[in-house]
Amino acid sequence: MVEAQDLPTLHDLEQLSEVVRGHDLGRDLYLRWSRGPGFDADSVSRDALTGVELPGLSANPLRVESWWGSRSLRLWVARRLHDYRHLRDRQPGADVRAWLLAGTEVARGPDNEPLVACDRPLAWVAEEALREAHRLVTEQKSDWGSLDRQA
Repeated sequence: MVEAQDLPTLHDLEQLSEVVRGHDLGRDLYLRWSRGPGFDADSVSRDALTGVELPGLSANPLRVESWWGSRSLRLWVARRLHDYRHLRDRQPGADVRAWLLAGTEVARGPDNEPLVACDRPLAWVAEEALREAHRLVTEQKSDWGSLDRQA
């Protein structure tokens, strides 16, 4: 497995969009919010309500859905980053970061999220990209926020 310190960092949405574009529009690409691939290597996610061990890691899919049509790929990846940013914010000091992985979906979690086996960690996502995602989503002038249930 690639060590966390050896992963490249994607600094903006254009870099992330290029990875998605070059990977069959995100097929089998996922965003994960955690301490990183080294920390997650021998673990799985747990259901927060019951504590049940899940059969994979909770992750956010980057695959561009057909209904998105010809809309901006940059906005698609911004939305995917924006949707779950609260996962980092809820764990201050825990060194939780967004990172990109190629994976295989093994099941669905209690919130219908993909549970994946990490085939290959690809990159960290930098804070600059997260700020850019927030700005881009905010510029859409709609009543849209993250998927944080506690917000």
